[in-house]
Amino acid sequence: MLLEIKDIHVHYGKIAALKGISVEVNEGEIVTLIGANGAGKTTTLKTISGLRGLSSGTITFDGKDISKLPGHKRVMAGLGQAPEGRGVFPGMTVYDNLLMGAYTRSGDFGDDLAEVFELFPRLAERKTQMGGTMSGGEQQMLAIGRALMAKPKVLLLDEPSMGLAPLMVQQIFSIIEEINRRGTTVLLVEQNAQQALKLAHRAYVLETGKVVKSAPAADLLDDPDVQAAYLGGGLGHDAPPERDGAESRDVPGEQA
Repeated sequence: MLLEIKDIHVHYGKIAALKGISVEVNEGEIVTLIGANGAGKTTTLKTISGLRGLSSGTITFDGKDISKLPGHKRVMAGLGQAPEGRGVFPGMTVYDNLLMGAYTRSGDFGDDLAEVFELFPRLAERKTQMGGTMSGGEQQMLAIGRALMAKPKVLLLDEPSMGLAPLMVQQIFSIIEEINRRGTTVLLVEQNAQQALKLAHRAYVLETGKVVKSAPAADLLDDPDVQAAYLGGGLGHDAPPERDGAESRDVPGEQA
């Protein structure tokens, strides 16, 4: 097992955001976390990447306990994240944004840049453009490309479809599938449950800081409870992609 989150609890002051979540991610998988706004999905990713501290529980990555490891050392160990909201550096070029993704590394990044530009030709076309002047879809490509520059073993993706037009959503999900095909394990948080379940190998359903279901993603697509709660009331496989969910918060200051 490449990544194991075991019985983690996270608090914001006295408010419990995560209440004993356990998730397993095997090498080569795409695993998705779905759930309503406020379920704790983003908090889970932030805790894995070291942006939020644990109250209790453990995080094991590549055979090592990283529960107390600083965030930058988790990046060096092989965890990369494209955050919700993209977080590009608006006053820096596309090229320089990508180089920021490799800040923990040394040596020549030419081959890595070439691979990112192969995955995202639009970034190659706009490599001298300022990140803040790009469209939402282009910024999402840049955020994923920047995370890939760290050469992660596991790529954490937080709401990659948020606010994007349907055609761009399809393009982003196709690229995520290709990234996984090339050998990067993916842990995906996504409000667009139908798209996520079609893409992923396995899935976990979160509600109010707890895991309430876990199964192969294809099984959850056919689960009546999941259909009713997240797929438009039993529309199933032939349903049109649901609209991107509105932003929400676990607790003041935190996304879902």
